[in-house]
Amino acid sequence: MTEHFRNEIEKLKRKVLTLSAEVGEAVHKAVTAVSESNVLLGLEVYEGDAKIDELEVEIEEDCLKILALYQPVAIDLRFIVSVLRTTSDLERIGDFAASIGKKAGRLSTYSHTSKVFDFVDMADRAQSMLRRATQALINMDANAAQEVRTSDDTVDAKKRDAYDCILERHRNNPDELVYLLDLLGIARHLERIADHATNIAENVIYMSEGEIVRHKSPDAPVS
Repeated sequence: MTEHFRNEIEKLKRKVLTLSAEVGEAVHKAVTAVSESNVLLGLEVYEGDAKIDELEVEIEEDCLKILALYQPVAIDLRFIVSVLRTTSDLERIGDFAASIGKKAGRLSTYSHTSKVFDFVDMADRAQSMLRRATQALINMDANAAQEVRTSDDTVDAKKRDAYDCILERHRNNPDELVYLLDLLGIARHLERIADHATNIAENVIYMSEGEIVRHKSPDAPVS
């Protein structure tokens, strides 16, 4: 491919990194808003989701332009396809962050302040998966992507633990139902964020190896 094509690919990579950084920051702020009962920060995340949506559309348009102008093949084509899928996953993660941020306002009105489960640790793990998955995409690193896939089990286990803690709390404090449902919603959102990071990792493996591993166990070897 031409030097101009390579320049377009590099610009695309930078935009994906920018989108990933915006999304990662949104998740961080949303969790902080909830943990610190910061209503204004939660609102900032909720309102900032429009910027993430706009950047996703911009990257999609860039990908379509590259496909039309250069008609890439083999790994270059798989890279473009992977970017299209990845930006969709990042946009969905942004939606989950916005939803968590929105919950910060409602959670701040509850009088229940005792800790139910450590969602901050769960969020840190999900954010780590997101960062590593995006970096694997930029570096075309299938091994790093495979490590992200195996990390998803830990976040799934954290979500199950959260469910158990919330259920036990409800048994002893049935009057806290609405509060606990909001906490359960946050746990579900964080699990879905990790799932979308896993999707990105699977896109990297497809791009690098040409193999679709979406429905395979992370323990199964990549052929």
